[in-house]
Amino acid sequence: MNKTIIVSNRLPLQIKLDGSELQVTPSVGGLATGMKSVHRNSNGLWIGWSGLTDEELHPELSKKVERAVSKEQCATVNLNKEDIKHYYYGFSNRMLWPLFHYFIEYAEFSMTSWETYKRVNEKFAEVVIARANDGDKIWIHDYQLLLLPQLIKEKRPHLSIGFFLHIPFPSFEIFRTFPKRKEILEGMLGADLLGFHTYDYERHFLSSVKRILHCDVSFNKINYQNRTIKVDSFPMGIDYSKFEQAALKHNNQSEEEKSEVQKRLDDHLVPGKDVKMVLSIDRLDYTKGIPNRIRAFEYFLTKYPQYKEKIRLIMLAVPSRSKVPQYKRLKEETDELVGRVNGAFSTVSWTPIWYFFRTMPFENLIDLYTSCDIALITPVRDGMNLVAKEYVATRTNNDGVLVLSEMAGATKELNEAIHINPYDLEDMANSLKQAIDMPLEEQQRRMKSLKKRVSRYDVKKWASDFMSSLNDTHNTLSTMEADPLDNSLITSFTEAINSNETCILFLDYDGTLVNFSERPEDAIPDPKLLELLHDINEKPNVDLVIISGRDQKSLNNWFKNTPFTLISDHGVSMRSKGENWKILERLNTDWMEDIKPVLESFADRTPGSFIEEKNFSLAWHYRNADIELAQKRLSEINTVLTSFISNTDLTLLDGNKVLEVKSSKVNKGRACNYMLQQHKYQHIFAFGDDWTDEFMFEDLPKHAHTVKVGLQKTKARYYLDSVEQVRTVLTAIAIS
Repeated sequence: MNKTIIVSNRLPLQIKLDGSELQVTPSVGGLATGMKSVHRNSNGLWIGWSGLTDEELHPELSKKVERAVSKEQCATVNLNKEDIKHYYYGFSNRMLWPLFHYFIEYAEFSMTSWETYKRVNEKFAEVVIARANDGDKIWIHDYQLLLLPQLIKEKRPHLSIGFFLHIPFPSFEIFRTFPKRKEILEGMLGADLLGFHTYDYERHFLSSVKRILHCDVSFNKINYQNRTIKVDSFPMGIDYSKFEQAALKHNNQSEEEKSEVQKRLDDHLVPGKDVKMVLSIDRLDYTKGIPNRIRAFEYFLTKYPQYKEKIRLIMLAVPSRSKVPQYKRLKEETDELVGRVNGAFSTVSWTPIWYFFRTMPFENLIDLYTSCDIALITPVRDGMNLVAKEYVATRTNNDGVLVLSEMAGATKELNEAIHINPYDLEDMANSLKQAIDMPLEEQQRRMKSLKKRVSRYDVKKWASDFMSSLNDTHNTLSTMEADPLDNSLITSFTEAINSNETCILFLDYDGTLVNFSERPEDAIPDPKLLELLHDINEKPNVDLVIISGRDQKSLNNWFKNTPFTLISDHGVSMRSKGENWKILERLNTDWMEDIKPVLESFADRTPGSFIEEKNFSLAWHYRNADIELAQKRLSEINTVLTSFISNTDLTLLDGNKVLEVKSSKVNKGRACNYMLQQHKYQHIFAFGDDWTDEFMFEDLPKHAHTVKVGLQKTKARYYLDSVEQVRTVLTAIAIS
């Protein structure tokens, strides 16, 4: 039975050592809750670090850990202290976390941390690959494992891989400052489905992919290394029922059942005193905007002195990453600000801020959520912010006001909250005043809408939607018209080649035999390729044909002394074995004088693009241009040239980062048929990657073995993923 493998930095388990004994308890975090159904109900396996380093585990204890986590459908990745220091505290939290949250000044890059980050991702890949079977689905989580999708895809290309980023993805202008930006994007693009909390993060990611990797992006689909990758937004929810039921139970408590926290809250919520409690709950993190929140509250008390002794800010700051210097400084700043406000405004019977620097049990969180009239949540950058949704879920009387930063991902869903700019103290103070004065009727109208949305799209729905989309992506890939060229087909190819029956092998050049280069003239055949082609051509019953869009001059320079057949310009001219070049199609090139200035004008306005002038065609290359500008220019060129050539025999070929103007009389299909008319072949093979090769696939006889390089809709019968796989097949043919 196929299974789903979930991969995250940590397992959904709390594993502690008590002497030589292990204590294993389930985690209660949002991810663990959301993935519970995927993990338990789909023959699932969860892979991650146990929380114990190699130095803490001797062989016998390590086996105990493996047995204990195995009972929970989990498997461990072993990490040592150096791994945690450089991979987790170093690269993940001192480079990626601040950069992705727009704190460039805090981002610290070191090659040691980067190398460790790569090595740890490789460790995760080894465990996943060892546990994964064909047909399994892999769901990878978060910024600690950005390289993992590609590491798995390289070894197991047919596994279906999903990746979800739980933090923001920054704008291109921020991400471009990252020293290893290209490697990170390539790592993420190993996934078949990439998920983000919001459309903004999705859009930022697509922009970076287009501008840094120069990939083709159509809506939310990326064409990369002959694969199609889907990108979408899935706003993560909470376990709504858990919080709602806890709140209902809390509201029906007897006096004896109440916690000490609730009793103290009740002392300050005496009916008739009209005291407002404002709640602030965060991890102590510089992304949460805590200092600005305190300053805004201070400004509020100054601007609206009538609320002194009638309002209290309850701040719960959960300790986080205390080993990182910025967090130590944040703790000091927070302590000083709280002390300043309390020192300036406190009275004998009133302290404006109650400040708790600790974790609190779930029951006490419910005390706070249900008792506070206002939730003030003001991060300066936050991937989602589930606290806002938890507050909404606990408001069982439909009262209360949510004041939420527009920089939180949750803002996109929670439209009925009061949205604020977390950098604008005036805005925050006025919004707090609006929340205090809001009539109960308006509170209930807003809260009912918020509750409806949060309850409908809970964490289980989030996980279900992502898995459904991953299944759809997998099914789309598996229902392509072409079939994968597997080992059995390769064996049948080699058997045909080694028989006494006549064979012809048509091979496109760019994107099939060699990868694309930034400059077309740099795509020179390497010695291994020349040797490989020579070995195939030596087989007595095989005719080898290089059929390319390249011009005569280029092919002649690269394959000058080779004995096989060359076809240039998509079929204009041909050089047979031991013969001179001859023209297959007589073409008029007078049109080039008129078209060239048009293309040059677009090239001049598109930095990085250039015109390639061939004997019988003109090509506008835009591989090195800004992809978004190039796509805009491409649309313009198509409009201009379509009108220009409407009454001619010219056509436009939109290839891989190139637009070519050529005669419609010429295509690779016609050239192939010319070859087949000269000789009768019992076996025909054709490999190509571009849509210009579709003419060849379509015009060849139905029994021909046609192979598309890249998983795209095609007339070919089979497909391969890459140039490297083409060379592997040709090597098998050559040595057979």
